[in-house]
Amino acid sequence: MKLHRLSLASLMLLASYAHAFDLGGLKEQLGNIAKPATPAPARPTESKSSAASALSAFSNKDQVGSLKQALTQGAETAVANLARENGFLGNDKVRIPLPESLQKADSLMRQFGMGKYADELVTSMNRAAEAAVPEARSLLVGAVKKMTVQDAKAILTGGNDAATQYFRKNTETALTGKFKPIVNKSMQKVKLAEKYDQFAGKGAQYGLVDQQDARLDDYITRKAMDGLFLMMAEQEKAIRANPLEATGSLAKKVFSAIKF
Repeated sequence: MKLHRLSLASLMLLASYAHAFDLGGLKEQLGNIAKPATPAPARPTESKSSAASALSAFSNKDQVGSLKQALTQGAETAVANLARENGFLGNDKVRIPLPESLQKADSLMRQFGMGKYADELVTSMNRAAEAAVPEARSLLVGAVKKMTVQDAKAILTGGNDAATQYFRKNTETALTGKFKPIVNKSMQKVKLAEKYDQFAGKGAQYGLVDQQDARLDDYITRKAMDGLFLMMAEQEKAIRANPLEATGSLAKKVFSAIKF
């Protein structure tokens, strides 16, 4: 009799657990049904389509004109910020470090109290970039003037750095030709080659530096252009995010319309 009661009690206990489990599952299911569906994030193609739709309200002339206003502003601001003293040296985003082949030597030489050679070399490289970057202004503005309607539409409906990529594609080769002579002149003016020889010579004494590892004029020129395009991309992103920062009423109006 006791065994029968115990079994019956056990069955009742198991049933209560099962009942609780079923209710919990039912509650969870009902909760899921009651929750509003989370909207899926817009796909890039959808954003691009929306931007293209918004642009249809503007004439081709206005589209190109607004973009030229914004891009001229962005290019001139980037050049002005980098061309001033410490434009490169004082900005961690674009500051030109020692070539990779010399960085190991730098850390080791500092242990021997020779850090001044590396510091002087880095300062001189960044000064050379600051001297070269003003040459970019005329080329960048020229690229803006040559922009077609198709170019403008692609940039306006493109990503945050679509304009910067356009500039890089259309000016990089010419910029190299403009920058490199200025870099070479600056290297001579501040005796950059001499500073490099001092640094490399000291490093060579410890077997740390192969003087053939780095062509400083090519390296500085490339890094100067990288810094310029990076700052231009930041200017472009800022205008897209906050169209009211754009110069010119037309640019404000068009970029506000395509902001999603």
